[in-house]
Amino acid sequence: MKAPNLPKALDMPSIPLKQPSAEMPVFPPIVIPPSNLSAPKGVEGKEKEEVQTEQPKLSLPVIDIDLPLPTAEVVATATYAAVAAVATTTLATPLFDKLKKQIQKFLQKKIDKWKEQKQQKKNLKDSSVN
Repeated sequence: MKAPNLPKALDMPSIPLKQPSAEMPVFPPIVIPPSNLSAPKGVEGKEKEEVQTEQPKLSLPVIDIDLPLPTAEVVATATYAAVAAVATTTLATPLFDKLKKQIQKFLQKKIDKWKEQKQQKKNLKDSSVN
């Protein structure tokens, strides 16, 4: 068997690609003092005031029970969430009602048209049998 006569390959020029380069951002180092750092001898510092984190309580003297009350942060978060929920519902309800009415009208028209076509097919079938 004879080898096929194939044309020579095309000479394709090579495309030189440069390696990408980028400038890296440089940030100044952050010095964090150790947790056991103390002032040198002879230097007086200000005393830190301890923040009281005790949960507030409501005393009911008649039944002698202390009820824990939520902190101000919890009350504020719950208030914001409740206001947002009520506002969203109040604004969205009329929009959804309008959409619901339009969709119901559209679907009712389609159902009526389907019933009409079904009735016409039935009438045609009955008339062709007679």
